[in-house]
Amino acid sequence: MKKLLVLILPAILMILISCGKEKETDRFTLLTDHSWTSDSLLADGVDASGPGEKLEKFKGDATFNKDGTGTFGQYSGTWMLVDNDASLAISSPDLPVPSIATTIAELTSTSLKVTFIYPELVPLNIRMTFKPK
Repeated sequence: MKKLLVLILPAILMILISCGKEKETDRFTLLTDHSWTSDSLLADGVDASGPGEKLEKFKGDATFNKDGTGTFGQYSGTWMLVDNDASLAISSPDLPVPSIATTIAELTSTSLKVTFIYPELVPLNIRMTFKPK
């Protein structure tokens, strides 16, 4: 019985240790490996990154830190992958809305494209694309 316990105890400990660590997914690694710079910021298919436009403050660099914090143009806040890594949720007290849930249209080592609907009286279809910095 003692021999069986000696064999089972290390196996149980290894299982508990491995369950405690969350594995970084490929998408998590792609987001956090480098900073991104905005390439195009479109609202209903029209550039909205200019002065006074809806997406002006998203223009610039986006950084996704491994601890879930980040900067998104002129905003700073938190982010997380949701819906089995198909969506990216961004929260910041500085955003016009408390949080934005985007759909990841593309995420590769050379491109990040997200889409979402911006809530207004007439909702806007937003598409933001970024490239590695």
